[in-house]
Amino acid sequence: MDFNITLEAPPVGTGGEAPYDVVIVGGGPAGATAAIYTARAGLKTLVIDKGLTAGALGITGMIANYPGVPEEIGGAELLERMRSQARAFGAQFVADKVIGVDLLSQVKSVFANGGTYTGRAVILSTGSMGRGQRVKGEDELLGHGVSYCATCDAAFFRDQEVVVAGNSDEAIEEALFLTRFVKRVHFLSPTPALKAPQALVEELLANQKVTLYPGAALREVQGRERVSGVRFGVRGQGEQTLPVTGAFIYLQGGKPVTDFLLGQVELSSQGCLVVDREYHTALPGVFAVGDLLCNHVKQAVVAAAEGAVAGIAVEKELHGRKQLAVDWSK
Repeated sequence: MDFNITLEAPPVGTGGEAPYDVVIVGGGPAGATAAIYTARAGLKTLVIDKGLTAGALGITGMIANYPGVPEEIGGAELLERMRSQARAFGAQFVADKVIGVDLLSQVKSVFANGGTYTGRAVILSTGSMGRGQRVKGEDELLGHGVSYCATCDAAFFRDQEVVVAGNSDEAIEEALFLTRFVKRVHFLSPTPALKAPQALVEELLANQKVTLYPGAALREVQGRERVSGVRFGVRGQGEQTLPVTGAFIYLQGGKPVTDFLLGQVELSSQGCLVVDREYHTALPGVFAVGDLLCNHVKQAVVAAAEGAVAGIAVEKELHGRKQLAVDWSK
């Protein structure tokens, strides 16, 4: 199913500016719902997200138990409905990958590939699709042919052959960007079908520089000082190798995504963020919701509820109130 996805290009803050009241990192059900509440409260809201299918809900096939939606609905479609509702209240969405933050200053800064976004408050909702176990050779060759950012590194691989491993819209968009520079992209999808909007899949399949390998599991990145090839397995076909000079990896896992926080926010012993009952971290103006929390029940409706509570709490904090002043029933 195709989705009409609108991505805006918001202004980027510099210096001491705070063009946004709240910056939400992650656009899943928690982040999108928080955006509905903050935008509806009149707060200038920006949501930074890697893509519609970068998170758990976006790659869910069908959902039949979401309140108020009696029919079966695809996860990506349900998520896009949430985002459309947030946009209708004035929230802005930008497709970008966050690589770092400064949450210790009064004005919060979120550093991404596309620039620096600043706001008075930040809601963290990056989920738990982070990878814990790397493939053989990945860590050793990081920065020597292994990359997690095509928009950063594509120019270094001009007229070369590279691999992209993943199945989300983030992986597809990065692969399409690479085709502007490289000779060929070998696209290794760990699943038989790509988990992305149909229009994006069709664009990938139509690109003559892309070779798709459905159901291909990346096993090893080969090379000594630089990437020289990859080893992968396809079910029923055994293992294969490809001589390439670059490996762009967008595989998903099951760990809370916290690496971009750079140790600024308290984590539990399980690697999850620690919050109070209004989802406030120990840092002023910094909240966390969804699968970043260890005691979180992994259901879209629960994540949405947490986003709502955090959105209300942000409005209270930014206006210096203990009691809610916005009438949310209208």
